[in-house]
Formats: sequence, C-alpha cells, structure tokens
Amino acid sequence: MNKFWPFFFMFWPFVAVVLFFIAPSMGWWFPSEAFSPLGVQIDNLFYLILVIVSVTFVGTHIGLGYALWKGVDNKAEKGWFSHGSHSLEVLWSIAPAGILMFISLYQLDVWRTYRVKSAYPKDLYGVAEVTARQFEWRIRYPAPGKKLQPTPQPDDLYTVNDLHVPVNQPVLIRLRSMDVQHSFFVPALRVKQDAVPGTVIPVWFEASKEGGFDLTCAELCGWGHYKMRGRVFAERKTEFEKYLNTLKAEQGFDGVNKPSESGAEIAKTE
Repeated sequence: MNKFWPFFFMFWPFVAVVLFFIAPSMGWWFPSEAFSPLGVQIDNLFYLILVIVSVTFVGTHIGLGYALWKGVDNKAEKGWFSHGSHSLEVLWSIAPAGILMFISLYQLDVWRTYRVKSAYPKDLYGVAEVTARQFEWRIRYPAPGKKLQPTPQPDDLYTVNDLHVPVNQPVLIRLRSMDVQHSFFVPALRVKQDAVPGTVIPVWFEASKEGGFDLTCAELCGWGHYKMRGRVFAERKTEFEKYLNTLKAEQGFDGVNKPSESGAEIAKTE
C-alpha cells in the first residue's frame, strides 16, 4: 500500500499518452479536420502547444512518482530541510518564459496572415456582409457581377442564415452586429470572430472542400442564443453564381410572372 501513490501519479501520464494517440480515431478530437488552409496552420499551432504541455505533464508526474518511490524505500533516512536553490528557481523561471516567448514568436506569421490587412491574399473576394442580430445571421450579397459596397445598394441581395461562398477562393465578409455582441464561428474552417456593435470587422477565410459547414454564435447573446445557427456552403464558382442569380430572380418576383421570368425581365432592364 505504501507504493500505491508512486504508481498512482506515474499511471496518469501513461493514460494521457494513450488517449492522445487514440482520441482522433475515436472522434474525441476536433469536430472535423480543418477544411481551410489557415485552419491547418491553426491546428498545427494547437498540436505544438499540446506537445509542449504534454511533455511537461508527463515529466512532472514521473518526477513526482520517482520522489515518492525513493521516500518509500528510505524509511530509515531522515528528512532534511532546505530553504531552496536560487539556481533552480532562476532555471524554472527562465524556462517557462523562454517557451512562452517561442510560442508567441512562432505564431506571429499565422496571426499576421489572418489579422493584418496588408497580408491578406491578393485575390481576396468580397463575398457578403454578415449582420448578427438576436437571433439570426442576416446576409447581404452584391448583385451578380458587382462588388460589395460598404453601404446597402438598391440591387443588393438578402438572405438569412445561409452564407454561400466559392470553394478554393479566399473570401472576405464584413461582420457587423445589430444589437449585442455575437461571435461568428465556423468550427470546420477554424474561423471565429466576435461581432461588436458599432464596428464593421473584416473576416477572411478560404474553404478548401465543397460542402455545408455549421455556423454558430459563440457568445451568450440572449435567451434565443441556442437557435442562432446558420450554414456556410462552399461550392464551385459556377454553382455560386447560379445561386446568386436564383436569389436575384426570387427577390425580383413581381407576383405575376414566374420568378425566373421576373428575374430575366430585371436583368434586361439593367
């Protein structure tokens, strides 16, 4: 029983290492792989920090287990009092500071790419303005063939909770909030940005796979927060353009002609 505690503290590092390796295959890890180039870089930063923390955790518990084991085997040896070691205190102060400095410098490139305007991709496409409100995402697209303007235009297109973007194309959204603070979060793309009232925040990302991805609000924004859920659809450029034309036809429906005919009439007059 005297050796229970040394085994106890040395057992958990072993469990942690096993779980580390089996978690991805069991679905205990990220909700999915990162479906964006920037998301892959963010995941790599996560893995780097995880390795550093794991090595520290394992090493600390092995050292603790060893110290307990030696104490159990040396019952006759008297304990000794030590005020501490200045050299060791300096060492374990400098080492964590050095690790944190390394992480902060290592991640600067990813931060610059995502946050610094001068580092944005050259072919960035302004796809839409997304306005968060209790409790939905309001989306404003420019008319087909036109650029997104800072202020609403007469021919802009509108929808709710469905954001369509072209795949393999860096896109920019203008994020706003109509009321309280919300947070634009697409886990599969590793995109997360708070929407702050009174501020228009540019957010860019690139979906590297076709499909639909969950769009959620990551801020507790009120009683209906749980239902503030949308979808981001990444599709081929031709499909994206087709979607905008369909949206234009539906919003141009005059109640008499079919939506497609009404949209065609509008296209002729422009």
